[in-house]
Order: sequence, then structure tokens, then C-alpha cells
Amino acid sequence: MTGRMNRIDRIFESARADGRKLLMPFVCGGRPSLEALPGLLTELERGGASIVEIGFPFSDPIADGPVIAAAMHRALLDGVTPEGIFGAVRAARERVELGLVAMVSMSIVERMGLGRFSSEARSAGIDGLIVPDCPVEESTGLASAASDAGLTLTMLVAPTTTGERLERIVGACTGFVYLMARMGITGESSGPPEVRTRVEQIRAMTDLPIACGFGISTPEHVSSVTRDADAAIVGSALVRRMESAIDEGVDPSAEAASFTSGLARGLTAACG
Repeated sequence: MTGRMNRIDRIFESARADGRKLLMPFVCGGRPSLEALPGLLTELERGGASIVEIGFPFSDPIADGPVIAAAMHRALLDGVTPEGIFGAVRAARERVELGLVAMVSMSIVERMGLGRFSSEARSAGIDGLIVPDCPVEESTGLASAASDAGLTLTMLVAPTTTGERLERIVGACTGFVYLMARMGITGESSGPPEVRTRVEQIRAMTDLPIACGFGISTPEHVSSVTRDADAAIVGSALVRRMESAIDEGVDPSAEAASFTSGLARGLTAACG
């Protein structure tokens, strides 16, 4: 990776040095609006988030459940584009210290061009990419473009992935590894996921931090996951609350801050 240490690396390095675990919320770019994104990110940081995933709306989301898919559909109807998200991130960047990661379909990246998308993302203030529908076997070009732009590139590890393929996916990651806590699509679940065995397997392959997502929706889930993993990713539970706030005429950024603050209490429990 070119230039100085990436912000994602710095955040995880600092957390490890201090014995802290991290909270990584997911938001849908353009919800409630592009203009609201700087304020939303500020509120998420105030609530205890360290890194935020920004989902780029796509008409055919691969791993997203109905809550996130519906939010993306609304954003697309509002005319949200990748260029618009870049502009909103640029406006937000000087206001927050958060790490910012783009969760984006390979179709969007390819449409713009691997190099152009990566360079524009970096210029806007994005620190890393997650491209869930890019197979590791086809990730070389994307990895090169991300590295040239100074971005991290994180791949998803499914619960069923083992052996040589697991090693290959983990080896292709920079910044952190995204461990799926369960199979299927994103969404809330009732019980805490069990990730210890999978985390131990991955730690034997890499020194990279491990962030765990899919089905994490309560402070208790965050506590359970971060006893083993370095970070907990929360998406559908937060997006659902924000969408409800929008429908009810309540400030969705304030709702996001309140919910994030509650989730962050799980981090305190996990770290002792």
C-alpha cells in the first residue's frame, strides 16, 4: 500500500494497543439523504462507532436482507449515485475521525473502472473497500487498484469456508477480515452468534484484525462476538431503526446515535 498508514490500520492498531474492541455500524448511503450523511457520521462517532461501512445502493444487492435492500431501493428512487456518495463523504471527512469503508457491488466498481473508483473513493475520504460479490479468484485487479489508491480491501469469510480456499480469502484481505457469523443474508437474529472456533482458525492464518457481522443486533450480541473478534458489525438493526424514524418523522441521526451508544455498551462488557 502506498503512502502513510491507512486510517483503518491505525484505528485497529490503536485499539489493540489499548485492549479495546470496536463497533462498526453499517448505513445505507443516501438515507435519509446525501446532505444528512456528514451529520449522521458525526452522530455515529459520538455514539461510539470507530469505523462505519457505507453501503452503495445497488438494484440487486447480493448479501443484503430485506431491511437493507428496501433502504437501498429508496435511495435509488431518490437518485443516489456513487458520485453523490463520494461528494457527501468528502463533506463529512473533515468532521470525523472515523474509518470509512465502502460496501459496494463489483458491478458498480467495474462500471466506473477499478482504478477510477478506487482513486475517487480515496480522494473523497474513504479508507477501504468491501466488495462482497467479488470472488477471491477474480480479485487480483481490484486488489491492485485498491492498493495503488491506498485503500484496504476486505473479503468476506463464510461459515462454511474451510481449507485452502479459506487461506486464500484471508490472504487476500488487507485492513481486516470480515467473518460472517452465519450463512444467508444480513438481518437481525434472536441469539448471539458463536464465532470462537472460526476466529481461532482465522487467527492461525493472519495477524489482521477480524470483524464479525451478520445477525448482530443487540449489546449482548456485541459483547458475545467481541470476546473473540476485534470488532462487531451491525447493519440491519441500525438501518431498520433509521428507516422507522424517517417514516415517523423523527430525526434518524439522533436515533442512530442512541442505538449505537447502546450497542457500544456491549464493547465495555467484552473488554472487562
